[in-house]
Amino acid sequence: MHISAKADYAARALVELACDTGRPLTCEAIASSQEIPFRFLKSVVGDLRRAGLVRSQRGCEGGYWLGRPAAEITLLDVVRAVDGELITLRGEPLAGLAYPGPADALPGIWREVEERTGELLAATTVAALVRRSRRPAARAVAEAV
Repeated sequence: MHISAKADYAARALVELACDTGRPLTCEAIASSQEIPFRFLKSVVGDLRRAGLVRSQRGCEGGYWLGRPAAEITLLDVVRAVDGELITLRGEPLAGLAYPGPADALPGIWREVEERTGELLAATTVAALVRRSRRPAARAVAEAV
């Protein structure tokens, strides 16, 4: 199984934003804090903005905010925003996958993997990740929410 860098960086950026809701954060600040390449993060944040998971504010006091409450953003939302399909096989969705002969049961297993993975990601919110953080400041923010 492969978790894309885009999905990982997107989730990390959203958790960072959820920890500091009092002001917008710049991509530079998020990239520095999370040790993410700035140019790549800029592209990822654009995908998150188009999906409504973050909103932006221009100007010298500008940056990014969460687009909705952290408790309403799931990891499934994040993966779909940046990667589209949850799981693909050679770049193709699993929906129409069929194999001949004795391997005919395998596509059903791949779809079950996708379903169970989707359930886990849908059950995990950005707020839950903040609550699970080992950083005391992040946990304090989570307790206040």
